[in-house]
Amino acid sequence: MTLAAAGLADEVGLANVTMGALAERLGVRAPSLYKHIDSQADLNRRIALLVAEELGDALREALQGRSGRDALAAAARTMRDYIVKHPGRYATTIRLGVTGPDDPLAIAGARVLDSLAAVLIAYRIDPADKIHALRLLRSLFHGFATIEAAGGFEMNTEVDDSFDWIVDFVDRGLSLRRESSE
Repeated sequence: MTLAAAGLADEVGLANVTMGALAERLGVRAPSLYKHIDSQADLNRRIALLVAEELGDALREALQGRSGRDALAAAARTMRDYIVKHPGRYATTIRLGVTGPDDPLAIAGARVLDSLAAVLIAYRIDPADKIHALRLLRSLFHGFATIEAAGGFEMNTEVDDSFDWIVDFVDRGLSLRRESSE
């Protein structure tokens, strides 16, 4: 059911995923969904968990054996590809509403953040700056891919060139930060 809802979100946008639309997709009546799902919020939370698990797996796979700029580029591409391919389901992750450290969303979300933190290892980010660096990466990758998925890049410059430029820029910035702390 969660996978069907996530697919529907990717097709019609998260705002249009209602119990009625999901029931129609599954060929059942909407009231029968409530045997499995408590509410719309519960459904969105389940989709967010799916996304965190899928994205966490994709990032870990993409980062295997990579470090430095190579890892940065792999993480950036992985997030971009995932978000552009799954914009509706990804929208559930903007604010997860984690209830505590044992919350499945916290655990799955930590896998994504741990992968991004692994990217930063080669840059030797000061532990006091780690959260800032993680927010930088998430914001850049999220923002670029979300704008791209919405068709927001209408300028006559190749989007891939802009993306590569951003990765190079962040790599240089993180490298300079490392050099200045040595």
